[in-house]
Amino acid sequence: MLSAGLGLGLSSGFTVAKSSSLDSGQAVFEVLASEIALQRGEAGLAYNTYLELARQLDDPRLAQRAMEIAITAGAPDLALQAAQTWDKLSEPKQTRPKEVLVTLLILNQRWSDAVKPAVSLLNQQTLPERENTLLQLQALLAKASDESEALRAFYEIVSTLRPEPKDPSILYTYAMSAEKSGRLDVMEKILREILRRNPNDANSLNALGYSLADRNQKLPEAYRLISKAHELSPRDGFILDSLGWVNFRMGKNELALEQLQQAFNMKPEADIAAHIGEVLWVMNRPIEAEDAWRKGQQLDANNPTLKETLRRLKPDWSVADDTLKGSWDGRFAVKVIGLTESKNQGGSGGFTLTQDALTDVLEIRNPVGGSIAKITIKPGEAILERNGQLNTAIDADTLIQNTLGLPLPARGLSTWLRGHTRPGSNASIERNDKGQVSKITQDGWTLNYSWNNAQLLEKLTMTRSSNIGSIDIRLVFDVPSQ
Repeated sequence: MLSAGLGLGLSSGFTVAKSSSLDSGQAVFEVLASEIALQRGEAGLAYNTYLELARQLDDPRLAQRAMEIAITAGAPDLALQAAQTWDKLSEPKQTRPKEVLVTLLILNQRWSDAVKPAVSLLNQQTLPERENTLLQLQALLAKASDESEALRAFYEIVSTLRPEPKDPSILYTYAMSAEKSGRLDVMEKILREILRRNPNDANSLNALGYSLADRNQKLPEAYRLISKAHELSPRDGFILDSLGWVNFRMGKNELALEQLQQAFNMKPEADIAAHIGEVLWVMNRPIEAEDAWRKGQQLDANNPTLKETLRRLKPDWSVADDTLKGSWDGRFAVKVIGLTESKNQGGSGGFTLTQDALTDVLEIRNPVGGSIAKITIKPGEAILERNGQLNTAIDADTLIQNTLGLPLPARGLSTWLRGHTRPGSNASIERNDKGQVSKITQDGWTLNYSWNNAQLLEKLTMTRSSNIGSIDIRLVFDVPSQ
C-alpha cells in the first residue's frame, strides 16, 4: 500500500520505503495525505509536509519529492530549499542531488553559492563527465543576470580542477573568467596556450590583443594580434572595436574613431559606445562624447566598461556607491488592470524607505498611517514582517509576490529613487536636456521621473506588464528628493 501510494506522483522512482523510517503509521498517513493534498491543488501543504518529514526522518527521498513539487508549482526558491536538504541528507557518493542543487542555485542567480557544491560534484566525476558538466555550466553563463559574478564563480570552480579542461571553448571561457577575477596572468597564459594549439583562433587573438591594449601594454603585439583576428573575421563588430581601441592607445585618434563608429553600426553595444565617447572626449568634443554615452546608457547602463568610463571621465553620471545612506518618505498608489475585469486590483498608502549601506528597510502603511508590512532587504535575502509573523525569500520581489500577491518592486527601489540602475541586471537610461534621468527600464519595469524647478525628484511612475495584467505604481514624495 505504501509503495503504491508513493508511486502515484513520483518521477524519481521513489517506491520503496526505508524500513527504519517510513514504516510508522503516522509517517504513512502524512505521505498519503500529502499526495491527496497535491491532487487537490494544495501544493504548498504537500511541500511543507514532505520537507518537514524528510528532516524528521533523515530521508533524502522525501526532500527530493518536496523539490519536485516545488518545481512543478513554479516556486524555484522553495525548490532550492528542498534541494539543499536533499543533498545534505544524501550519501556523499551520490552525485544526482549535487547536480540538481548546482543547477537550481545557478537558475536562482546564486552563482557564488554554487561554487562549493559544483567543485564537490566535479571532483567525483570522470574526466568526460567533468567536461560535460563544465559545458553545461558554460551554457548557463548566458542566463546570468550579473555576468561578472557568474564568471568569477566559474573561475573559482575551474581553477580547482586538476588536470585542467581540454575543450577549447571551456578554456576560452576560463580565460575570460580569470580576467573578471583579476587574474590577468592566468588569462594570458590560457589564451597563449590556445593560440599555441590553434594560431588562427580569432576569439583568442582578439581577447589577448584587447587585454594588452586596454592595459596599454605591448601595443605593437596587441596590434598584430587584433589585426590578424580582423583579417580572419572582418565583419565581427567586437574585433573591429578592439582594432579601433588599440589604434586609440597608439595615438591614432581619427582612425580609431572611424573604426569604432563602424563597429557600433555593426554591433550597437554599450561598451563600444563607451569607447567612442572616450575618443571624442580626448579629441575635445564633449557634446558628441556625451551623446555617445547616452546611447550606451540606453543600451545597457550597467555595462562595466561604460560605468568605468563614466566614473573616470564624467563623475556626475557615475553610479552611486553601495555605502550611501538615504531615507525617502512619501505616498503610493497601485493599480493592477487584470486580464479580466474581475482581476482588477488597487490600493494606496504611505511608505518610508531607509537605506544603510547594503541594507534597505521598506515600511508600507495604509492610508490612515497604520503599518501593513516591514521589509528588510539584504544581498541574497529578504525578510517580511507582517502581523507579527516573519517570512523570508531569496529576494524582496519574490517575497512580496508570495505574501502580498502583487509583483511590486522593492529590491531596486533605493537605487532607482536615486536615479540609478540596480546593479546585477541589464538596464537602460534616458536623460533630459539637463542630464537628469528621465526614464529607466530594468527588470521589466519602466520608470518615468518628474523633477521640480529645484531639480528635486517629485514623482516617480512605475509601470510593467505581467502574467496577471498591467501594473501602474505612482510614488509622490512628501519632501522632494534628489
